[in-house]
Amino acid sequence: MLPLNPWEHPNALKKLYSRCVGDVCVRHKISRMELDILLFLANNPLYDTATDIVDIRYLSKSQVSASIRLLEECGYIRKEYTDSNRKTAHLRICEAAAEILRDGKAAQEKFLSIMMEDFSPEEQICMKQYYDRIYHNISRYLKEED
Repeated sequence: MLPLNPWEHPNALKKLYSRCVGDVCVRHKISRMELDILLFLANNPLYDTATDIVDIRYLSKSQVSASIRLLEECGYIRKEYTDSNRKTAHLRICEAAAEILRDGKAAQEKFLSIMMEDFSPEEQICMKQYYDRIYHNISRYLKEED
């Protein structure tokens, strides 16, 4: 059998990730989008606005907005505004989301450990550097096209 080209199989990554985080969503009665937003905020503290989530994760504004509203209603996040800018809401994770985040991060670790099985630490570092460069190239191209 011929080796698979990883660029031709992004759905396999999505399926594996969905399988890893699916139980978290069911256990905490939240949608996948809501979990993704909570994990994004927890994993990327420098990016804390809805616009950041849309721009960096390439998600639709309407889905992000609806999910943020539900997360707020459940008490998992709150919006904060700076005195100098009352238009931009900075999203803050509330203590009520701690268990969800713990379970979500454990699911992400499981996903990474499955993907990185049999890779040496050195290979993992190189792979991360390569993927960072690839993401930079893709982002730059997409921004030029917009």
